[in-house]
Amino acid sequence: MKRDDSQSEHVFPMSAIEGDLAASGLKIGVVTARFNQDVTSQLESGALEELRRLGLQPHEVTVLRVPGAVEIPLVCQKLLELGFDGVVALGCVIRGETAHFDYVCESVERGCSKLQLEFGRPISFGVLTTENLSQALERAGGRHGNKGVEAAQVVVEMVRLLQKMESNLGI
Repeated sequence: MKRDDSQSEHVFPMSAIEGDLAASGLKIGVVTARFNQDVTSQLESGALEELRRLGLQPHEVTVLRVPGAVEIPLVCQKLLELGFDGVVALGCVIRGETAHFDYVCESVERGCSKLQLEFGRPISFGVLTTENLSQALERAGGRHGNKGVEAAQVVVEMVRLLQKMESNLGI
């Protein structure tokens, strides 16, 4: 039986809670892996420019650089312990000839996801996982945009969403 959704909005009037991109006053960390620096430096530049455009002042953003993607979660954890509102995680893992790619990708994703749930604060995942350098460059300011910009937007929106949830839902 086909459900008629045309009347459901009248039966259950609801309002949605969404975050916004107003970054002013937030304390945001940016953790960037140096490995594949030709790519990650572009991601970092995009993220920092976007955070500035969204209203953050230089003293509200802390940039930390780590050797590789596997080290990202540890530094994210320390920033969350220090009270940062959210963290942008940036890196680039390019598939090679061994299974190392899979272990690195799983490790950094699992670490960041676990920390978000543990601390109740966002870590936006701007870690590229690509088959080759060309794909990575396309996502670091090339024809697919800059995923660092998107990661900056995500962390701000999620911080604001969580704040609105607390004030509107009393959690």
